[in-house]
Amino acid sequence: MIRQIALLACVWLASPAILRAADDPVRVPPGARMSWLDNGEVKVGVDLNHGGAIVFLARQGGENLINNFDLGRQVQLSFFSGPVPFAADGQRPAKHWEHIGWNPIQTGDDFKNASLLLAHENDGRVLHVKCQPMQWPLNNVPGDCTFDSWLELDGPVLKARARLNNDRSDHTQYSARLQELPAVYGNASLHRVVSYTGPLPFTGGEPVAVPKPTGTHPWSLWQGTEGWAALLDDNDQGLGLITPGRVFFTGGFAGRPGPNDTFGNSTGYLAGQALEILDHNIAYEFRYELVVGSLKEIRARAAAVRPTGLPAWTFANDRQGWHYQNATDEGWPIKGCLKVRLETDDPQMVSPHILWQAEDAPYLIIDAAFHTTQRSATLFWQRLNRPAPGKEDQVSFPIEPDGAYHRYVIRLADCPSYRGAMIRLRFDPVPAGGPGEWVQVWSIRLAREP
Repeated sequence: MIRQIALLACVWLASPAILRAADDPVRVPPGARMSWLDNGEVKVGVDLNHGGAIVFLARQGGENLINNFDLGRQVQLSFFSGPVPFAADGQRPAKHWEHIGWNPIQTGDDFKNASLLLAHENDGRVLHVKCQPMQWPLNNVPGDCTFDSWLELDGPVLKARARLNNDRSDHTQYSARLQELPAVYGNASLHRVVSYTGPLPFTGGEPVAVPKPTGTHPWSLWQGTEGWAALLDDNDQGLGLITPGRVFFTGGFAGRPGPNDTFGNSTGYLAGQALEILDHNIAYEFRYELVVGSLKEIRARAAAVRPTGLPAWTFANDRQGWHYQNATDEGWPIKGCLKVRLETDDPQMVSPHILWQAEDAPYLIIDAAFHTTQRSATLFWQRLNRPAPGKEDQVSFPIEPDGAYHRYVIRLADCPSYRGAMIRLRFDPVPAGGPGEWVQVWSIRLAREP
């Protein structure tokens, strides 16, 4: 099965309000050292005393939409890896944070220690910050990594590029974890969590209110198939998160709807999601956009930046969002292809979430070399609104186990269940591995023609 791993930071209830400043006319955290971009439509501000996290975002002349109740809010970078639980400097996390594991975040930690700013440039067009983050669940433990963030404005859109630079002494290749790409916290007035989750994106289908979770966790997980999610007020105005090329989201609303108070406890939350392996020395980048405006503006921007063409992954320099179950690779940096060890039972390669229509992609093409005693591989597909592939959602194909490069063309259209909206692939190179066995994968791509 393709497992959904939901180990998320529940920082909305982490600590008492520490940033209240009700008399602050621009509504930023007290003592903040601000750097601003303003293009006449949107104004964004980062706090240089707290890692350069975004603490202010508003339409020109409007109120700040970003929640600043504590150091776990804001718009900030947050990454996850093993071990779980994570201990350092003789400290172990409190029991309610044991599930978080290794979790450096941009603003600071749960004990109110701020992250350290390492660099800042602002030429009025692009704002760059670099920080050493703090491990959220521990007291004054810096992360063994740095974060970079580049921001620029384009009309009502805040465009962002972000990078994690790891320098961990622990060289273990931990399993992929869900990442917050990024974490976005809005105020109590933005209490409606809205997204498009249907099978036909950008065809005028109605967006929906994201259902609340049925368990004790405050946040939901969903496939936002147009690549956006939004926190909106009762008039369809608010804050949209756009994640071009990614359709997996988490979010929700905690507390009670209320006024647009940047220091209030009640908050809406959004994060782009991806299961990623974060090697000890990785340089991992992603992009996102924030739109301040109406639901119509948010959807129009998502349509303008949507990826074109069928999903295709070339592994020349990175994993392209793929991760493994019961397998590992040779680590970072990726050099030309993925070389995956096949030494355990049921090794799997799992793609990122991305939407495509089966009818547009009747073929799958894999460029790979197999060194194994096995003679067949299996491909699985996950249909939209299914938690995992069913027994019928698979096809096996013969492989050449000689260690040489071969191209494999699989006709998916002949499989009865391969119809309609698809959301993910799983590639099992062998049913069971053995000592010294491996597969090298140069590319995997969906295609109209063989």
